[in-house]
Amino acid sequence: MKPRLQRHERIIELVREHHYMSIEQLAKALDVTPQTVRRDINLLCEENVLRRYHGGATMGDALGSELLQGKRHNRQDEKNAIAQLIVDQIPDNASLFLSIGTTMEAVAAALVKQRKNLRIITNNIYVASAASARNDYTVIITSGVVRPLDGGVTGVATVDFINQFKVDYAVMSTHGVETDGSLLDYDYKEVSVMQAMMSNARVRFLGVDHSKFNSNALVRLGNITEFDKVFTDREPEETMQKILNAAGVEWLIPADLSNGASQVQ
Repeated sequence: MKPRLQRHERIIELVREHHYMSIEQLAKALDVTPQTVRRDINLLCEENVLRRYHGGATMGDALGSELLQGKRHNRQDEKNAIAQLIVDQIPDNASLFLSIGTTMEAVAAALVKQRKNLRIITNNIYVASAASARNDYTVIITSGVVRPLDGGVTGVATVDFINQFKVDYAVMSTHGVETDGSLLDYDYKEVSVMQAMMSNARVRFLGVDHSKFNSNALVRLGNITEFDKVFTDREPEETMQKILNAAGVEWLIPADLSNGASQVQ
């Protein structure tokens, strides 16, 4: 493989940071024409590093796999702490949806250690694998297409499958939370699955570490105020606290990170 141009490396760096960049954004950042960016993206797509998506580029399988391996070890203590907060709110004998993401994998690991007789429906093959270790659990994995990048199952068939159920809890994460409370992700198929989970659960939990706040993505999932409780590892900014409190949404952080206060309403 030929050495990449410095401009190509910068494109990869920007997409890695933002997960999605439009052609116009890349052209402005690099001070080149949109036509140049399109040619660069095409070359990087041939290497499977990037993938064209809605007038821009997102991560290809090669870059995404590299990032996912990093995410599995990134902020693991924070994810485990968030997972423990969530598990503390889920009783034995409950039914729940668990979505895609490394935070949800931490939730599954904590559930297996502490809760009995659960019924788990998930589109995350890693969650299903962890939960199936318990012989008192009923674990159902959705139909659909498995995404090689992270073991997520998505697609129209996945949404149709989810819509057959009504569960006690939907537990999920998302890529980004904007300052107005908008929840964002970069795969519209994954977003459709999560929206179906939200619609078919009696109680909705959102688990996001602090890095997700003010993080950008392309597709709108919904609003943070549509959840009953939000679990994170740091106190949200004052504006976000006001949004949550006005909507009656509890936000919880680990006691050892909150000077003894584990939740604020």
